Amino acid sequence: MPFALRLIVVVLVAGIIGYFVLDLSPTTTEGQAHFRVCVSSIRVNCVVDGDTIWYSGEKIRIEDIDAPEISKPKCASEEALGQRAKHRLLELLNAGPFQLVRTGDRDKDRYGRLLRVIERDANH
Repeated sequence: MPFALRLIVVVLVAGIIGYFVLDLSPTTTEGQAHFRVCVSSIRVNCVVDGDTIWYSGEKIRIEDIDAPEISKPKCASEEALGQRAKHRLLELLNAGPFQLVRTGDRDKDRYGRLLRVIERDANH
């Protein structure tokens, strides 16, 4: 097989793997993205917990929200409430277009996450 043809096959296979396996498919349309729960180290548009998301490859902490912990909960009740918060945030993000707005003078928190407020048009 000629080198050029092998190269084309490799690029096509890599693209197919990226699209289906790594979830690198374009998911943003008209300022809206489809979110999933984060389950792997590939984090593009996903919900980590009730107050943290990945959007377009950026880790974002939702400002002024302190959801119950799910990574290191203090008790079963906190974990259950944290799971509910995570799934509710997922539902809200997938409900329609939104804007991420920077407020105040801090751009990032002490862990390097972007600090943003999520806003939505009243019609959505």
